[in-house]
Amino acid sequence: MTLKKQLMDRGMKLMTDPRVMKLMQDPRVMKAVMTAMSMPGKVQSFGNEQVEKIAKAMALATEDEVQDLKRTVRSLEDEVAKLRREREAREAAGKKNEKK
Repeated sequence: MTLKKQLMDRGMKLMTDPRVMKLMQDPRVMKAVMTAMSMPGKVQSFGNEQVEKIAKAMALATEDEVQDLKRTVRSLEDEVAKLRREREAREAAGKKNEKK
């Protein structure tokens, strides 16, 4: 059994305990629980913000900026390919007209 599964099972058993149920009805306890549950997300976003600040201070590209550039390059490559096909089609049509 995995650690996560064990923790979930124990948590479910605790939630059915009348003492815990009474404790969970206290708004202060619920506020503390909600704060604790939101903490990993806050830490993650704070860390990401700090990394971005450091990257900008060092004139480095962030992951988001690199992804944006990749999308732009892909779009431009598609446009170039389209223009080449159109040019080739015009040249082929021009050669047909010259033969006539």
